[in-house]
Amino acid sequence: MARYIFITGGVVSSLGKGLASAALGALLQARGYTVRLRKLDPYLNVDPGTMSPFEHGEVFVTDDGAETDLDLGHYERFTGVSARRTDSISSGRIYSNVLEKERRGAYLGKTIQVIPHVTNEIKDFLSIGDDEVDFMLCEIGGTVGDIEGLPFFEAIRQFTHERPRGECILMHLTLLPYLAASGELKTKPTQHSVKELQSIGLAPDVLVCRSEHPIPEKERAKIALFCNVRPDAVIPAYDLKSIYEAPMAYHRAGLDRAVLDAFQISPAPRPDMSRWEDVMDRLDNAEGEVRVAVIGKYTQLEDAYKSIAEALTHGGMANRVRVRAEWIDSEIFEKEDPAPYLENFQAILVPGGFGERGTEGMIAAAKYAREKHVPYMGICLGMQMAVIEAARDLAGMPDAGSEEFDHESGKTRFTPVVYHLKEWVQGNHKVERKVTDDKGGTMRLGAYTAILAPDSNVARVYGATEIEERHRHRYEVDASYREELEKAGLRFSGMSPDGRLPEIVEVEGHPWFIGVQFHPELKSKPFAPSPLFADFIRAAKDGDRLV
Repeated sequence: MARYIFITGGVVSSLGKGLASAALGALLQARGYTVRLRKLDPYLNVDPGTMSPFEHGEVFVTDDGAETDLDLGHYERFTGVSARRTDSISSGRIYSNVLEKERRGAYLGKTIQVIPHVTNEIKDFLSIGDDEVDFMLCEIGGTVGDIEGLPFFEAIRQFTHERPRGECILMHLTLLPYLAASGELKTKPTQHSVKELQSIGLAPDVLVCRSEHPIPEKERAKIALFCNVRPDAVIPAYDLKSIYEAPMAYHRAGLDRAVLDAFQISPAPRPDMSRWEDVMDRLDNAEGEVRVAVIGKYTQLEDAYKSIAEALTHGGMANRVRVRAEWIDSEIFEKEDPAPYLENFQAILVPGGFGERGTEGMIAAAKYAREKHVPYMGICLGMQMAVIEAARDLAGMPDAGSEEFDHESGKTRFTPVVYHLKEWVQGNHKVERKVTDDKGGTMRLGAYTAILAPDSNVARVYGATEIEERHRHRYEVDASYREELEKAGLRFSGMSPDGRLPEIVEVEGHPWFIGVQFHPELKSKPFAPSPLFADFIRAAKDGDRLV
């Protein structure tokens, strides 16, 4: 039976609950324990799949095809434990499940209420797989006091009372604001946040206090006294240069020790921090710098491409270089020549996205990379735009485009070399989709196998001819154009096992030009970088280009 750690936040949002949860998971692993991390989000969307990247940031996809909060990406990157569909839940999903049960008559005529029916559904979710690991870490989105989060807090209160004593603890993150005028750190917001928790029947066992300034011992003692926690369970959390410093920083601050003390685990196993010492060595002792242009649609919000940003960092660590990614709005290149913007970059990456806006700029960037022999990686939409560019400029198809753009405009303007994915094989059954289907959860989602041409560049990169990567898309390159495009120099070097769906393309004669339909960034970790990102940065570092 797992021990449960519930992670909550107060005072303000975006304190770093996800990062603290991930770092704590990594520290418990370093002491020899097994962990699983979960996210409970109070919003009423069933999942974040239909949210704008500007609204919510990146949508992280699991192997089993769940569209989840980007915090699950942190969990995976720090622990190496692959997230599952059961590791992410929203109020929307909870209420949807309850209402579906009510329609089926599962409640035997009862009046359906938040307590007990909604809270029971949350508790059932929390219990899934609790016999598989030593510790279950459950992060609750939002801040204490948010009205939409109250069912989750009530469910946690009930859950902790129903479990044997000592099986559940609460870790609460707060902010210690600094008033420059008086030169003081203020503890009152933390006290009020804890008071809010106590008013709904919860009390923190560990307090993690974010601060831009060192927290004096007398302030920690004051927080401990007024918040009813042990002094050594008041853990400072300072700003870091890199998120990958977090495990070492929290370990030095005593977070893992405080958590194990709260569970009365003594003596605790000694931690093996060698993995994170190596990560920090690679970060701190980089032997050069690589500049990468990331040309996308949502560059105003870096969280929209969070996994790509981290995978580039991992690729740099694999090559002991620092990666300086610069985010460029693709719409710029619809009006201006990309050459003056891109000539000083050592590599170009075009990530995924949806809709026509900015795509002509992506096509221009792909053309520049192809003609100038600059290392290029196209991911999902970035691959599709590279295919369209090759069709237009190499295969003599000036009207080449995507069915997605025609569907948006309601007009037939293009010869669609990219089309709406109507069917594919998932496991042992066939999945069918129509353009008119609901948007949520209807894409090709999750891990699928790709078969690589043995003599291809991508087979060299992976060191294999069969790989498995995660997908999130509803439009696909049309394989019926394969012969024409390959004659023009665009090789289809990776296909689905049935040979129907293009997974990877390469430009022949180019030092490094690879487009992939999947999202390799989603499986990249600091201690196990994505092979594609590692080799992409290697190519940039080694100057794999012809000027």
